[in-house]
Amino acid sequence: MDLSRRRFLQYCGLGVMGVAGTATLAGCGGSSDTSTDSGSSTDTSDATVANSEKPLVWFNRQPSNSSTGELDKDALNFNDKTYYVGFDANQGAELAGQMVLDYIKANADKIDRNGDGVIGYVLAIGDVGHNDSIARTRGTRKMLGTAVMKGDDIDSEAVGTNSDGSSSLVKDATLEIDGKTFTVRELASQEMKNSAGATWDAATAGNAISTWASSFGDQIDVIVSNNDGMGMSMFNAWGKDNEVPVFGYDANSDAVSAIAEGYGGTISQHADVQAYLTLRLLRNALDNVDINTGISIADDAGNKLSEDTYKYVEDERSYYSLNVAVTAENYKDYLDSTVTWKEVSNQLDASSSPEKKVWLDIYNSSDNFLGSTYQPLLEKYDDLLNLNVDYIAGDGQTEANITNRLGNPSEYDAFAINMVKTDNASSYTSLLS
Repeated sequence: MDLSRRRFLQYCGLGVMGVAGTATLAGCGGSSDTSTDSGSSTDTSDATVANSEKPLVWFNRQPSNSSTGELDKDALNFNDKTYYVGFDANQGAELAGQMVLDYIKANADKIDRNGDGVIGYVLAIGDVGHNDSIARTRGTRKMLGTAVMKGDDIDSEAVGTNSDGSSSLVKDATLEIDGKTFTVRELASQEMKNSAGATWDAATAGNAISTWASSFGDQIDVIVSNNDGMGMSMFNAWGKDNEVPVFGYDANSDAVSAIAEGYGGTISQHADVQAYLTLRLLRNALDNVDINTGISIADDAGNKLSEDTYKYVEDERSYYSLNVAVTAENYKDYLDSTVTWKEVSNQLDASSSPEKKVWLDIYNSSDNFLGSTYQPLLEKYDDLLNLNVDYIAGDGQTEANITNRLGNPSEYDAFAINMVKTDNASSYTSLLS
C-alpha cells in the first residue's frame, strides 16, 4: 500500500482541504462522506483486539474540566495504552510573557507611542475554557505584573475594556526602565469566539483590533495574542501599518516570516516533537515494545529525543514538549514549521513495524496551527512510522461533527483524538467501550 495516500473523511460542503495537492473527496450522498480514494484499501486491524483495548492518544486538547482545569483522569487512564501529548503550557506561557517584557525593556525609548507614561497592551484570548489559553493569559499577566489572584491562581477572565485601569480582574503594574517609571496596563481583552461558537477565531481577532484601535488609538503600544492565527490577523489588520509589535504563540511559518516585517515574536511549542510523539506512542503500543522506544530509548533506526525537547509526567500519563522563544534574533532558524525534528526523522523497518491503520481527527479544519503546522508534520511522520492514517477534519463547534465519522472503530488499530472541548472525552471513549 502507498503510505503517501491520505483519506480525508469530511461532511459534504465543509470545504475542508488537507495539505496542498490532496484531492477533495467526491460522491457525497448523505450527511457524511466516508468514501476513500480509488486505491485499494486493506483492513489491517486485528479483529481479536477489543476497541477499548486499542492504543489511544489524546493530543493538543488535554481531557480536563474547562472551568477548573482539573484533569479527566478517567479519560487519561482509559486503558493501559492511553496517553496525552501536548506541550509544557506553564513553561511556555511564562516564556511568552517574558518575551514581551524583554521587548518592552529593550525598546523603552520608543515603546510608549503617545508618551503618556503608560504602556498599554491588548490581549486576544483564544478560549476561556481551554487550559493552554488560560495558561497563556496567566503567563502574560504574571510576567507583565498585571495579574490579580483569584483563589490560588491568577485570574484569566477577559476584562472587556479597561481604559482607566479600574478593572478588578487585572491591575496596573509599575515598570522601571533606565531610571524612568512606566505604568503597564491591560487596556482590553476578550475571548475570540465567532457567532457560530468557534473559538481561537482569527477573523474575530482582526475585527477586535480594529474596534480597539478606534477606541484607544495610540494608547495601544503592544498586542498580545494567545496564538499566531489570531496574532497574524491583528498584525495584518492594524499592527503592521501602525508599527505596533504583535506577540503570538505557535511559531507558524507565516508568523515567523512576519518577524522581519515587525511581528514582535512567537513561541515554538516544538510541534515537530509533539507530532512525532502523537504517532510514536501509538506505534510503540501497536508493536508491544517499551513505550519510550524512539523517545528516551533509541530505536533500531537511531531515532531518539534529547532530554531538552520534552518531559513526561507519569501521574498525568502525559508527554509534554518544551518551548522556545522565537524573536528577531533567531527567527531564521524557524522559518519552516513543517520540517520534522532531525533526531527522529529515520524510517522504521516495515518488517518489525508493519503498517497499521489509525483514526485521527483535527478538531477544527480552520485552525491555523493544526492545519498549517501540526497536520503536515503528522503526514510526514506517518510515512516514517509506517502508519496509514485517516485524517478527520472537524468544524470547531461540535463533537458530533467528528464522532459521527467514527462509525466503525473496529476498522482501526489505534486512535488519536483532538477534541473540540476538553470536557468531552466521554463522547469518544463511549464509542470505543
